[in-house]
Amino acid sequence: MVFSSSLFLLYFLPIFLLLYHFFKNNTYKNWVILFASIFFYAWGAPIFVFVVVGSVILDYYIINHMYLSSNALHRKYLLALSISINVGLLLYFKYANFFVENVDYMLQSMGFENLQWTQVALPIGISFYTFQTLTYSIDVFRGVHKPLKNPFQYLVYIMLFPQMIAGPIVRFNQIADQIEDRQHLETLDNKLLGFFRFGIGLAKKVLIANVMGAEADQAFALAEGELTTSAAWIGIIAYTFQIYYDFSGYSDMAIGLGRIMGFKFPENFNNPYTSQSITEFWRRWHITLGSWMRDYLYIPLGGSRVSTRRMYFNLWFVFLVSGLWHGAAWNFVIWGAFHGFFLILDRLFLLKFSEKIGKYPSIILTFFITIIGWVLFRAESMNQAFYFIEAMFNFNGLQLKAYGPQFWTMMVFAFLFAFFTLSKLGLRIEQKVFFAEKYNIKGYLFFCFIFFFLMILSVSSITSSGFNPFIYFRF
Repeated sequence: MVFSSSLFLLYFLPIFLLLYHFFKNNTYKNWVILFASIFFYAWGAPIFVFVVVGSVILDYYIINHMYLSSNALHRKYLLALSISINVGLLLYFKYANFFVENVDYMLQSMGFENLQWTQVALPIGISFYTFQTLTYSIDVFRGVHKPLKNPFQYLVYIMLFPQMIAGPIVRFNQIADQIEDRQHLETLDNKLLGFFRFGIGLAKKVLIANVMGAEADQAFALAEGELTTSAAWIGIIAYTFQIYYDFSGYSDMAIGLGRIMGFKFPENFNNPYTSQSITEFWRRWHITLGSWMRDYLYIPLGGSRVSTRRMYFNLWFVFLVSGLWHGAAWNFVIWGAFHGFFLILDRLFLLKFSEKIGKYPSIILTFFITIIGWVLFRAESMNQAFYFIEAMFNFNGLQLKAYGPQFWTMMVFAFLFAFFTLSKLGLRIEQKVFFAEKYNIKGYLFFCFIFFFLMILSVSSITSSGFNPFIYFRF
């Protein structure tokens, strides 16, 4: 089940909100959240939900025992056990097929027979689930926050349906207190602002990302000899906006739903395509992943407190891991290495070069580099990535095909909303729409009108079209 589906919008969400607001007691509300989250997850992964629930309960008692132990070595062993269980689940379900396929390829090249292997199904949201469990065990070990009072609260934290399958990655210490008591955040202002944020996210996903995605899929479905330069550029630009509005739209919906329920989730995007360097891009794109990688991987490796050569290696290694985290395929690894390479170039000379050429040329250069990276990310294989990039620059076939008016209209909106914060007016509008704590009566009436208008357009689009993918659904 995804947020941009008729099932969720017309049935699941209204029933959940009615039940949630029927109770005043925070404990009862958490029970409603838990049962709704289990149902939400089980709808897409009915078997794996038992693995999630069982591993979470086991992990709770391991971490609780670690917290109560006064033996430093014992605490480290229990932390290692918790990390091993959670990372082990991720490695098995997400990377076992990838590992076996590569071993099988090497064996075949040496003349051996194929390995006998049953393909492992990839559960939805396992990468996000793993990061949530790791931040809980590590934060408790570091003394950042005491553990939750019971496994029921831990299940609520891990399985909270707005952010479980695609983020944002919510660290334990950020909402631990809200799980126990969030009455002070359950205000009418927060609920209304949460609805507005949800409506904006839904519109970004359905009205822009889906339209862009349909054209991107057509371009990447073309064979090597059929792909023209114009089709390649239109296709990858469409995908560039699809992945942004798809993922940021989902994050907006998750943040909005959390706000309705009294949770304050971290922001996950900050106009990444206005970045003047790849370093800045990763401070603006998937912010919660970047900060997680920094605090739980880059800094423990030594961060910037080591030699220059080792720092460059740390950066590159972290982005290799980040690429592999996105998917079990070599193109994701290469994509991570690609971004790690440009992060190193930033520190060597690109940041100084960007200062010399100015703001807008730097934005164009960074956007161009990002687009090339998205080819690696979207391609089904490295062979496809290479011939797609070649088609972009061989200038073979520059005539545009007859794209429909809906596509061009959404392309204009995609460009506009991706770059409009470069102006002072755009920044003021963004602050008013996304980060206001309350409005006056006229403001609420205006945004209610906008919300219902966007909801009607979005639901109409969903019910009239069978194309409604979600890129990060199985990451």
